[in-house]
Amino acid sequence: MAVPVWMDVDTGIDDAVAVMLAHTLKEIEILGISAVCGNTSLKNSFQNTRAMNRLCNSAYPVYAGAEKPLFRKPVHAAYVHGENGLGDVEVKLPEDETIRTEVAWDALYACAKEHEGELRLIATAPLTNIAIAFAKYPDLPGMLNTILIMGGATTEGNTTPCAEFNIYADPEAAQAVFLCGAKIVLCPLDVTEKVYLLEEELEELKSFGNEAGRFVHDSLQKPWAFHKKKGHPGIQMHDSCPVLYLVHPELFKAEEAGVYVETKGSVTAGKTVTDLYSDKQFEKKNALVVLDADSKECIRLIKEAVKSLP
Repeated sequence: MAVPVWMDVDTGIDDAVAVMLAHTLKEIEILGISAVCGNTSLKNSFQNTRAMNRLCNSAYPVYAGAEKPLFRKPVHAAYVHGENGLGDVEVKLPEDETIRTEVAWDALYACAKEHEGELRLIATAPLTNIAIAFAKYPDLPGMLNTILIMGGATTEGNTTPCAEFNIYADPEAAQAVFLCGAKIVLCPLDVTEKVYLLEEELEELKSFGNEAGRFVHDSLQKPWAFHKKKGHPGIQMHDSCPVLYLVHPELFKAEEAGVYVETKGSVTAGKTVTDLYSDKQFEKKNALVVLDADSKECIRLIKEAVKSLP
C-alpha cells in the first residue's frame, strides 16, 4: 500500500527530478506539493512545480507558499539553476489546470489532519513553509509520521564553508523545524554529494527518446558546467535522496544525532551543528542523519524513473 506524501520544494532542477522520481514510485502517493522561494523566486518555483504535472502527466495539487525567508533577505542560486530555476530551459504548463489559491501551510495542515499519523513530509527546500505551518498550527508536528529533509552538512557546506544552501537560506525556519519534536530524517551533503550522475549518464538520459529525458539532460547542463569547474566527478542528485530513503532505506546508512542550527553567527549562520563526531553529546537525539548511500543503485533508480516517463 502506498504511503501518503506531501512534498515541499523550491523547484529547482534537483527538486524537479525528485518530483519525477516520487511520481514513478508505486510505494508513494503524492497528495500535494507546496512551493517556496529558494533556488529561485516563489513565482518561478510555483510555475516550475506546476510544469512537472504536465511533464509527468499528473495532476497533483500545487500550492504557493513563502516568497521570502522568515527574517532574512532571499538568496537564490541562479549561478547553478539558471534564472528560471530549471537551467533556463523553457517549460510548459498544463493546458487544463486548476490553479490552487489556498496558501501552502493551510493546505499542508488540512492534508495532515486528514491523514493524521500517516503523512510523510519530504522537504527539499528552505524550510520556511514548514516553520510557518508549525507556528500557525502547533499541533501539526504531532500529526506527521516523518519529516524527510534534504539539507545541511555535518562537515563543510556548499554555500559558505560551513552551511548548505537550504539551511543557509532560512536558518531560523530550519531551527524551528529541528526543535518541533517530530521524527526527522536528515539527508545532508555528506550523503547527497555521493549520489551523482556521471557525464556519460547525463548523455544517456537524452538517448531515452522521451520528453522527460531530454528535459533533465538539457536543464542539467548549466549545473553540470558549474560542478565540473568545482572539480566534482558528476552532477549531484541531492533532492532525490530523501525520496529514495523513504522507499529504500536499505540503500543508506544513518545514525541518530542531535542536530541544531546556528542562527546568530556572522560566519557560521546556517551551519547544522551535530554531535556525530563530538565527545560532547547533546541531551536529545532529534534526527536520524543519513551519511552514506549505495550511489550506483540510487542513480539506477533515478534513471529508471526518468526513462519511464512520457
